[in-house]
Amino acid sequence: MELAGQRVVLIGGSAGIGLETARRAKAEGAEVILTGRNPERLEEAARDVGAAATAVFDANDADALRAFFDGLPAPIDHVLVTAGGPRYRPLLEMDADEVRQAIADHPALALEVARNARAKMPPGGSLVLMGGTGGRKISRGLGIVSAATAALPPFTATLALELAPIRVNLIAAGFVDTPLSATLLGDRLEARRNELRATLPIGRVVGPEDVAALAVHLMSNTALTGATYDIDGGQQFV
Repeated sequence: MELAGQRVVLIGGSAGIGLETARRAKAEGAEVILTGRNPERLEEAARDVGAAATAVFDANDADALRAFFDGLPAPIDHVLVTAGGPRYRPLLEMDADEVRQAIADHPALALEVARNARAKMPPGGSLVLMGGTGGRKISRGLGIVSAATAALPPFTATLALELAPIRVNLIAAGFVDTPLSATLLGDRLEARRNELRATLPIGRVVGPEDVAALAVHLMSNTALTGATYDIDGGQQFV
């Protein structure tokens, strides 16, 4: 029971990695609080994991985010931020505002979460962010994704220094078989799964439960901060 008696907040906890992390944290003894934009999906997720509370709002709404954290009792031991997703568009098809949003959305959201949660977080508590391994490889198909994800490791390290003794870590995932992946790939999803099964060193597709196990470890291991942890089944090497 690595998280016994602790409170874990999932920003974007109604599906995929957020929901699976809530399930894992609950199994490790934590009280979990889920947030999301879709009230029906959030209610279903809360029933599924036995959440202590839920809140419906857009995490990119700074006022709503502030009101949410203001209303939470202390302590908030751990926060996982999975809200938001990548923007797969060719650079020349994006206007200046779209480029700014693609590069700044994740760091800006993480900063707002940190500012609003820090007063209620104990020493050794943690903020876990989600990124990707797309920044390691440049390709036409990834578009702005490479630049956006490459900015997150140094951002995470700097934020960890500023928030200390609260810890900050980044999970850099490759393809994860989630509802978001299904939405992005559509009828190409099964072909992508088969390709990964055939090529990944682990011989299978990474699922949200794999990422959840890593997220809970980052919460419970108080020696870890300022670092980026890849979880892609060896995808970047093949």
